[in-house]
Amino acid sequence: MSQWPDGHLYAATVSFDFDAEEVWIGENPANANAPGVLSQGAYGPKVGVPLILDILEDAGIAASFYVCGKDALRHPESVRSIIEAGHEVAHHGHSHTSPTSLGPGEERAELEDGLRALRDLGADVVGYRSPSWEFTDDTLDLLTEHCLEYSSNLLDNIVPYLHSTHDLIEVPISWILDDAPHFWFANDTWEKTIRSTREVLDVWLPEIDGIARYGGHAMVTMHPMITGRPSRLAMLEEVIEHLKRTNAWIATTREVADYARANGPLELRRTARS
Repeated sequence: MSQWPDGHLYAATVSFDFDAEEVWIGENPANANAPGVLSQGAYGPKVGVPLILDILEDAGIAASFYVCGKDALRHPESVRSIIEAGHEVAHHGHSHTSPTSLGPGEERAELEDGLRALRDLGADVVGYRSPSWEFTDDTLDLLTEHCLEYSSNLLDNIVPYLHSTHDLIEVPISWILDDAPHFWFANDTWEKTIRSTREVLDVWLPEIDGIARYGGHAMVTMHPMITGRPSRLAMLEEVIEHLKRTNAWIATTREVADYARANGPLELRRTARS
């Protein structure tokens, strides 16, 4: 018997880390004066997001977008378009800076400034994904203090669970289902090659099928500046079609966290595929 709504075999979330220019500045502040570098990030809100929203609308699914506060301030209309289309907007830092490189006061300011930027645009923010997928000793305390309901940062499971020390649902992620390890081009060193969409599908689809067989949750993580390129948009459509064809409950991270809170603990159950 399925543990997911309406008899779905497994759950899946289509999520996007809306990093835009801030990912380049957070990693290297000198890039603030490098328009060529920043244009890679600008492609996301300028071109990627509108095309992705069209695909999501055609597919009839809602996605989760994790947005840096400073990127929201640069591209308010793009963030508003995501909200108006019915998708979740959640916290991804204010600048794209790892909490582990910040002092306690700086980490608090990052959280509060990012929340303010997103909520001022009308986002109902209840979730947090760290820019580095990493915590400090203070992070979970700060999230609960600011009434956030879930985290999507850890890689230690394929089902959501309640943190043992905090009233937060963790909705795990993984590098294998993230587009950046496969597509990110390191143009500073030219040592990172660009993979084909077929290679990535050959990694993603078996992983999704494996998660399905254990009744887990597949967190597909993408970036508009990466997956928003034309050939990869076709790949996104193929992934969504695969999720539907294999009986996934496709839901936002917020919906998955709410379901886990109300119906957990969830567990892994090896099932035969039809």
